[in-house]
Amino acid sequence: MSQVPKTIDPAGQMMIECAACEGIRIAWDRLEAMQPQCGFGKLGVCCTVCAMGPCRIDPFGNGPQEGICGATAQTIVARNLARKIAAGCSAHSDHGRAVAEALLLAAENPESGYRIKDERKLRRLAEEFGIPQEGRSAEQVAKDVAEACLREFGKPHGELVMAQRAPEPRKTIWRELGIMPGAIDREVVRLLHQTHMGVDADPKNLLLSGMRCALADGWGGSMIATDLQDVLFGSPKPVRARTNLGVLRPERVNVIVHG
Repeated sequence: MSQVPKTIDPAGQMMIECAACEGIRIAWDRLEAMQPQCGFGKLGVCCTVCAMGPCRIDPFGNGPQEGICGATAQTIVARNLARKIAAGCSAHSDHGRAVAEALLLAAENPESGYRIKDERKLRRLAEEFGIPQEGRSAEQVAKDVAEACLREFGKPHGELVMAQRAPEPRKTIWRELGIMPGAIDREVVRLLHQTHMGVDADPKNLLLSGMRCALADGWGGSMIATDLQDVLFGSPKPVRARTNLGVLRPERVNVIVHG
């Protein structure tokens, strides 16, 4: 492996050097072995959408300027970016779905191991979703909030509830551009459909749809995950803590939570 420092974190750099001494291959070793990387792929002008590919566009204008289906470099780059957005949205949003299911479990099963730790935030969310609260327990309200959040993934019509938090001028722009997000799963499916061969080849239109899917992520799945985790585990607050690899103790059993 190259001796050039791989990180500005001294602890991380120390572990990289330790791995090298132990003969343990890590990401930087694999990156080095991969050189030189594919120039077409790095520029985003390689398309693997259909089975007739892969197609690649010559960025210098000497070789092919269209894929087999006729897609230009601009179309291929836009499709590739849009598909990455769809993948990211699906990952974040499925996380949010799992948290909503955990809240539903906490509401319906006292033995689940989950419980509501921030009732104030739960009731603020209930108000946002138009859920009645008077005379109802936290668990009853939580059940309705969880089910309302789960409906945000697949409802057939309407805008995302949490997207209404955005400033009015911003929402006006989104609606004028046609990128105000609807159901989260629908936005992912629509974008994957739109980027397939023979559907949409307009780079501008593809990028606008990518923006709509990204908004479904940020103002949908990710926001649902954040808010419902606060309800279940408590809203975060500043605390003093020890971090980094130095917290590990060789004489103890170290449990690392990763995710």
